[in-house]
Amino acid sequence: MGKIIAIANQKGGVGKTTTAVNLAASLGALDKNILLVDIDPQGNATSGLGVNRRSVRHSSYELLLGATTLAETLQQTKFKNISLIPSHIDLAGAELELVAVENRENRLRDAVISSKDNYDFVLIDCPPSLGLLTLNGLCACDTILIPIQCEYYALEGLSQLMTSVRQVKKLYNPRIELEGVLVTMYDSRLNLTVQVVEEVKRYFGQKVYSTAIPRNVRLSEAPSYGQPVRYYDKSSKGSEAYEALAREIIEQNREVGE
Repeated sequence: MGKIIAIANQKGGVGKTTTAVNLAASLGALDKNILLVDIDPQGNATSGLGVNRRSVRHSSYELLLGATTLAETLQQTKFKNISLIPSHIDLAGAELELVAVENRENRLRDAVISSKDNYDFVLIDCPPSLGLLTLNGLCACDTILIPIQCEYYALEGLSQLMTSVRQVKKLYNPRIELEGVLVTMYDSRLNLTVQVVEEVKRYFGQKVYSTAIPRNVRLSEAPSYGQPVRYYDKSSKGSEAYEALAREIIEQNREVGE
């Protein structure tokens, strides 16, 4: 049975899209069938998988507005076991267009739920905000994965995010739970990094992944080549970290299923 994971944090620059693309690639390489849904108007997950955002015929924009079906919107990528619902710049106006739409918070859920079991994991790359697009991601998912960067303001806004998750659970999606918290931009040489990790663990406890994503040049370079880091430089520290994260997530979900 498939699982839908929303990757979300309303704070930008935390490695959210980097995580969506590279976790998808690592899970796919480990023989898991993956659907990546890009609902961020910036479309970086789409271009990070080598798809030209300007050339897509159907995107998550049309899917949310009910103009296309999931099957019509779906694109196969050149990377192992990864299918994509691409984003488009038109998505920037979708929040205004959805305001008057009935059941607007469940548009994504209604579009993907019937195909959930065709995949081992459906990953949703949410925009860096708590607007209607992210609300659709939270209403569609089983769990939320939160990337947090090792910087001074790491926990800023997280209480607001968790309040929003609790509200979504109460009002729209009673099954939503926290999948895990991922520490990104990790540098063990810095005292600040150690302090931030301690604070994150104090806040989230056992939900913090044992894998941390390091600062890594190859990880930063890979998107400009339209590739996940695994395909750009498999031996890099960034690639190794995302493979370790993928294995950790697979193991955790295996334990839950037992």
